[in-house]
Amino acid sequence: MRGRAIRSQERAASELFAALYPRLAGWVRGLVDDDGTAHEIAAESFTRLWARWTKVEEPAGFLYVTAANLVRDHWRRLERERRALRRATTEEQVRGRPETADPTVRILVQSLPERLRAPALLYYYADLPLREVAALLGRREGTVKADLHAARELLRAKLGEQHDRIS
Repeated sequence: MRGRAIRSQERAASELFAALYPRLAGWVRGLVDDDGTAHEIAAESFTRLWARWTKVEEPAGFLYVTAANLVRDHWRRLERERRALRRATTEEQVRGRPETADPTVRILVQSLPERLRAPALLYYYADLPLREVAALLGRREGTVKADLHAARELLRAKLGEQHDRIS
């Protein structure tokens, strides 16, 4: 009797997989824009369902909620990776390459007060959009715009002083 119940559950699970997996993987594919990741998330959702098979009342709902949570985790991981890549890229660009960066401008930028230097480096050297610079620095966009303006004015004045000394 018990063997028959287990075979019945296995058959139900197999039928559910055949009916829902393609739709679930397709739905996830639309969210993550990658076939491999979509199949991984769909498969992991089914794995988590099988672990709770006898306790789940609504398997389809469980699968979609689980997949949505896994997609959200995937997005968070991607965002952390993007931030780390931006930081690494920014640090590389800030260090500058002696053969490509004008040492005078680099020295002048580095001489700016920290409040003005950070947005200038992120915006002009790392080529980040204003919105991202503001987010990274924890400032409002208007404040970053004002800081960039102040940095430009200060650099212009310092460059003018250096030009006057050279002439």
